[in-house]
Amino acid sequence: MQARNVWQAMARPGFVVSWWPWRSVAYLVTGAVTGAVVLVGLVAAVAVGGVLALVLVGLPLLVLTAFAGLPVARLERYRLRLMDRDPAPDGRRPVTVPGLWPWARTRLREPGTWRELGHTVLLAVLLWPVDALVVAVALLCPLSLVATPLLMATAGEGREAKVLKEWTVTAWPAAFGVALLGLVLLAVCAYALGVAAGARAELTRLLIAPRGGDLDARVVELTRSRVRLVDAFEAERRRIERDLHDGAQQRLVALTMTLGLARLDVPPGPLADQLAKAHEEAGAALTELRELIHGVHPKVLADYGLQAAVADAADRSAVPVDVGLRLAGRLPPAVEAAAYFVVCEALANVARHSGAGRAEVDGEHRDGRLFLRVGDDGRGGARAGAGGGLTGLADRVSVLDGRLSLSSPPGGPTLLSVEIPCEWSERCA
Repeated sequence: MQARNVWQAMARPGFVVSWWPWRSVAYLVTGAVTGAVVLVGLVAAVAVGGVLALVLVGLPLLVLTAFAGLPVARLERYRLRLMDRDPAPDGRRPVTVPGLWPWARTRLREPGTWRELGHTVLLAVLLWPVDALVVAVALLCPLSLVATPLLMATAGEGREAKVLKEWTVTAWPAAFGVALLGLVLLAVCAYALGVAAGARAELTRLLIAPRGGDLDARVVELTRSRVRLVDAFEAERRRIERDLHDGAQQRLVALTMTLGLARLDVPPGPLADQLAKAHEEAGAALTELRELIHGVHPKVLADYGLQAAVADAADRSAVPVDVGLRLAGRLPPAVEAAAYFVVCEALANVARHSGAGRAEVDGEHRDGRLFLRVGDDGRGGARAGAGGGLTGLADRVSVLDGRLSLSSPPGGPTLLSVEIPCEWSERCA
């Protein structure tokens, strides 16, 4: 079985004649080149941004410098494959809302962005000179000793050769002895290069992709998959609502109209009574189907958004409801659906259990979050029991990284609060 990283390779025989010493050299050399380029780029960006900041033009350039760690970290994760075949996870949160500002705000709030910026500065200031020095000492010096006979035969015209520019060799036996010493030293330095490159890779992984981040990456992927499932579920609900609305409901409407016309053409008698009964049953089925469609995914929510859907739910509530929801646009469909069904479940509980004379729904969107509150003046004592409707809604809100809290002391009042992080998907003009 092949070694997964340089540490495992160094613990096995044959390390010197394997590819791992050369992988170590490649890792250190590319690190030195990358660090030098990053140093020039950072100095240029800070200098130009600082000069132009006097006229406010350079401020965006200085702000962009904070994101310098992102491309450098991406390159470092790719270079880590030279030393460690285990993947270096990214672990960044997905940005579901398009646009530069939501992306920048999400990245600036992540600790990983600042950790990667710190690694970039460390690379530019300290790490790349160390990489270059290690390669120069551990590789060039032994190779210079190995090349002593060649130097003596060419530059020294067979009479002498300078060894590391420090002492002179004038005899061929001494030249070959120095070359043999260089080979031994080269084998020793192969391990030194492996140690240096392995330590350098571990430091990089610690800063930009800690091994504990594998678990974090799995958690992030699990969260993403849950969000994708919620989005797919909402899309399926909308498809079912459209199919019922445009298919079965239209057929029932046509059937009801046909039965109504038939009643007008049939004289009084047993047949007219049967048609009247069928007409009433068709009307009742149509009413039930409309309620079912509304429960699956109300059309007003899909067409006009959360504010209109909450107002519609308040109009249909058995308890008078004051609506103070203030939204300046549309939110992501999954957020609107979760918030709407929270309001519907809360209002249903108010009507069934609270004994309230009045309820209130208000909320707003601020600081990248939707805040929603449903309260009533009833008897209180409500609880989100296991398996209850509010528990299911709390789970649904948590999938969106939101929180649902309930305050309902005995005697009231009851207040249900929801907080969901989200950005505008469509703003009103």
